[in-house]
Amino acid sequence: MNFNRLIIIINLAGLLFMGTAPRSLGQYIFTTLNDPSGTNGTQVFGISGGNFVGTYTDGSSVSHGFLYNGSSYTTLDDPLSVGSTNVYGISGSNIVGAYDTGGGTSQGFIYNGSTYTTLSDPLATSTTKAFGVSGSTVVGAYIQGFSQHGFLLNGSTYTTLDVPSGAFTTPFGVSGSNVVGFYVGGDSLQHGFIYNGSSYTTLDDPLGVNGTLLTGISGSNIVGSYYDGSDVSHGFLYNGTTFTTIDDPSGVQGSSLFGISGTTLVGAYLDGNGTNNGFEATLTPEPSSLALLSLGLFLLGLAGRFRSSLAALR
Repeated sequence: MNFNRLIIIINLAGLLFMGTAPRSLGQYIFTTLNDPSGTNGTQVFGISGGNFVGTYTDGSSVSHGFLYNGSSYTTLDDPLSVGSTNVYGISGSNIVGAYDTGGGTSQGFIYNGSTYTTLSDPLATSTTKAFGVSGSTVVGAYIQGFSQHGFLLNGSTYTTLDVPSGAFTTPFGVSGSNVVGFYVGGDSLQHGFIYNGSSYTTLDDPLGVNGTLLTGISGSNIVGSYYDGSDVSHGFLYNGTTFTTIDDPSGVQGSSLFGISGTTLVGAYLDGNGTNNGFEATLTPEPSSLALLSLGLFLLGLAGRFRSSLAALR
């Protein structure tokens, strides 16, 4: 076989391996993120850029918010709290959550990095909680009498969000004009919903025979959790057409997904002792795809060396 024919074969092989390698469904690498002070558990609820927020529970069973920047944890407690502070969402420098006001009631807050501002829906008769934030838009829920309603806060205007076919609407995540959350249906189960600014659409994981919760959104990707027939929680990612179950391997008693930023997911898993552990899940190419890509590059490089050898012989 002459050099020219060999070069053609190697080139075709390299293009074949590179062009027909299967599109990776992806493999997630899970990293536990536990606040060192969270002796009774940690949950990671939100992510923005390289910053993570959530809640940890100390040895006295008091909850505290935290911010993790990739190297260190900072406790976030609203100064008006008379008990626990819970942090649920982050967008840029804005962080939202809720703090205890006593008597079993709470108020929402937004923290901009230096100042805590209380958020209280004017229709609330007791509790307001802020769960999600996108820019300056905040979503959450409030209690009025014996009912719970969702809200969207844009600037200084509160708008009530209630799924028409359900009760106890809980908006949890927001991205642009899209809001995701969950409500209680006539079957007494929780169902996920998407609100696009004008209409509500129910979205349930088909495996969630005991309920579905939507908790985070980034573009067209949505994360949440569903409960199987044994009432065990599982995290999932929905890309607009397909539900994919994503469970931390260490979650022997269940996993939940709460937030998403790009291809990075955050949530919590229950270990063998029933303690919550926060986690980050990052998407990486499958090893098979990397191997095919490396082989293709190797073959193309080999073709280049053959060309150089052929040129030297001429």
